[in-house]
Amino acid sequence: MKKINKIEISAKKIKDEVIFYKNSYLRALADYQNFEKRVEEKNEEIVKNASKRVILKLLPFLDNLDNAEIFIKDPGLNIIRENLLKTLETEGLEEIKLDGQKFNPEVAEAVDTVEGQDDGKISEIVKKGYKLNGKIIRPAQVKVIKKVALKENTSWSFIN
Repeated sequence: MKKINKIEISAKKIKDEVIFYKNSYLRALADYQNFEKRVEEKNEEIVKNASKRVILKLLPFLDNLDNAEIFIKDPGLNIIRENLLKTLETEGLEEIKLDGQKFNPEVAEAVDTVEGQDDGKISEIVKKGYKLNGKIIRPAQVKVIKKVALKENTSWSFIN
């Protein structure tokens, strides 16, 4: 009987060890899979940041093409601008649309104010803003309308 008890105790210890090592293996496997995901995400982030740096360097060229279109009405210039913009859009670039909207300091920077009736609305976009993969990489520079209150008739009294 004692031998059977010892065998049963040994079998239970072995079974417990198997369960322990199996659980350890499953935790290590899960840790490794999480590590692989983090490495993949980090690599994607590195690639996105590399394209961000290049795109930030190209934005002034896009600005210059936008400005040139104002003064030079050349279809070739427009084609070049559109091709550059489409190429940058394939990398995740998108223009921040602000025409006629209320000023939002999260996406735009107010560089000037102008008098008008629509208080807080954007009157002019000085420099376009852009997002890359949904994140703002350059806020727009805008002029914002500031409503000027008309003064009521006030009577002035002069002391002689």
